[in-house]
Parts: sequence; C-alpha cells; structure tokens
Amino acid sequence: MSSPDLYLGLISGTSADGIDAALVRFEPHCELVFGRTYPWDETLRARLIALGQGGEATSLDELGELDTTLARAFADAATQAIADSGTDRNQVRAIGSHGQTVRHRPESSAAFTWQMGDGNVIAERSGITTVADFRRRDVAAGGHGAPLMPAFHAAMLRSPDEDRAVLNLGGIANFTLLPRAGEVRGFDTGPANALMDAWYERHTGQAFDAGGAFAASGTVDTGLLTQLLEDPWFALPPPKSTGREQFHLRWVESQLGAVTVSPANVQATLLELSAITIADALRATQPGTARVLGCGGGVRNAALMARISANLPGVVVESTAAHGLDPDYVEAMGFAWLARETLAGRPGNLPSVTGAKGPRILGTVYPA
Repeated sequence: MSSPDLYLGLISGTSADGIDAALVRFEPHCELVFGRTYPWDETLRARLIALGQGGEATSLDELGELDTTLARAFADAATQAIADSGTDRNQVRAIGSHGQTVRHRPESSAAFTWQMGDGNVIAERSGITTVADFRRRDVAAGGHGAPLMPAFHAAMLRSPDEDRAVLNLGGIANFTLLPRAGEVRGFDTGPANALMDAWYERHTGQAFDAGGAFAASGTVDTGLLTQLLEDPWFALPPPKSTGREQFHLRWVESQLGAVTVSPANVQATLLELSAITIADALRATQPGTARVLGCGGGVRNAALMARISANLPGVVVESTAAHGLDPDYVEAMGFAWLARETLAGRPGNLPSVTGAKGPRILGTVYPA
C-alpha cells in the first residue's frame, strides 16, 4: 500500500453553520478530493453562538463537557467524510482541526484565543493523527493568531503578474493581500455574514438570507449605516482581528436605540456595512489591487458580491473557483495544509499578517 498522502481539514467558522470537512491531496498539486458540510445539532449550535457573542458559561464543568462534545462532533464529521468519500482511512496522514472559537481576545492584558474541540478526543475517536489548537502559539508570540489562511492563500493563489487580494466572507470578513512583490499581509475587516445571519434568523427563523434576497428587498438606512461605521474598531490599523464578541446583535441594537427601522432595511444596511468596510479596507492597504478572489459562504450571497464590486470600481471581483479552489472549502483546505506544515516542521503563520514576533510552527500534534 502506498504511503498516506491525504490530509483532512475541519473548521466551523464564526457563523457556526456546520463543520466543513475537506479531504485534500497536495502532491503533485493541490486537489480537493472531497468536501462536505456536516450540520451541527441545533441545540449545540445555539449554545455556540451564545458563547461566541459574549455569553457566559455557568461552570467549569459546562466548559469541559462542551470541549469534549465539540471534539466528538468534529471526529464524527471526519470519519463520516472519509466514509462518504469512499477513502481508505489508512490513506489519511492527518486531520487538521481548527475547532470552534468561543472567545478571541488577542489585545487583552493577558492575550488569549480559545478554540474548543479537544484534539485528544478527535485522535482517539478517528484513529488518525490530529493537529489542533493552531492559533494560540501565534498569540503567545505576540500575534493576533488570525487570520491564518494568508500563508495558504499565498502558496496557492499569488500571481507575479498582478496585485491580488483573497477575500474570505465567513461570519467575519478578512483579506489576504498578495502583491506581485513584497510581503503578504492579512487582517479582518469586520462583519461579513455573522450580523446578517443573526438578524435574519431572529426575524424569519431561517439560518441565512439565501442570495441576499431579504437584504435586496430593503433600503439602506443612511443614519444607521453612519452610526455603525463610526465604531472605533473600523479605524484601527492592521494587524487586527475580531469576532462575534465584537460584532453581535446587541451591538446593532445599541445603534438602533429607540429608532424604528424595518427588519428588511436593517438587513440591507448590514449588507452595505460589510461591503463598504471591505472596500474601504482594501483601498487603504493595497490600492493597486487588480483582482479580488472571494471564498467562504458569502460568495453565495449575490447581493453582497454585487455591492462589494460596486464599491470597488475597476477591480475584478470573482470567486476562487475561477482559480481552481472551491470557495466553500478553502478554509477547511487551509487547515489540512496547516496540519501538513506542522508535521513537516514548517511555520504556518506569517508575522507580517498576525504581528507575531516571528515565524512559528503552529498547533499541537495528537498522535493516532
């Protein structure tokens, strides 16, 4: 039997809409062998979102049990993906599991980031060597621990012919700047889907606004938009990162105050907030960008993509699919790649992106 040459990446992002699993082969070129999203149990998902938005756990016991419960879900997604793809488990060299972020405080006096989903449990239940807890080493080295995808983006999508930017539209939006020459940079720009999803779910009971139809039915409230844009976080220079603990429904409600704005108009305003902050950030950091390559769930939101494009005249805005990477699984593929780098003893962070003191080998290895 040939030596194992596949890596399985797992991630549940800020939106917590499911566990993305990507089975990847990297030699002789990067190939997505299989990709699928496995849904969370709805009760568990609700708890994750509440924690991510600043909710508190009631006890250490609750946190410990949640860590194990999440790890079991990640392990089950991994084994199901392997089975669904028809792959021999022995061909999988390692699992790279991002875990679920429940708190991200890289700028606190005792900086930390916390991704739950115990790698011990994943390795034990799957029988496959697992690499997890990728972000904390970068934070320990003075970085933000995010974003971590720029190294992967640079390896796969950089061009010597034009300045590019990879735009990940998850719950939070982030850029990887890929200039023709010079250092790679990356940073979060603010909310992408997280606020829109939360607002839409509150008013319709559905998880997301398919295609941005609800937002398109409303009109941007310029007063509300102006208030949202005045949040000091948007003016911070890179490196910077954020999450649900910063941008959540209570934040929106605090800006609304006693003013009545229709739900559809709020949705339209939140979409415009994402589009404007994304475009503003790109103009401020890489004004010569010729092409933006979008990935993540927000690529499926036609209204959002149209508004981003409208705010970036002269820039080609397209999906990573045009360059051979399925936009739904770029992040999961990235964590498969990071697991590969860790096992090879190579750094996975870019200090120019995260602000860390230097390159670091990321993650903890849990042998099979």
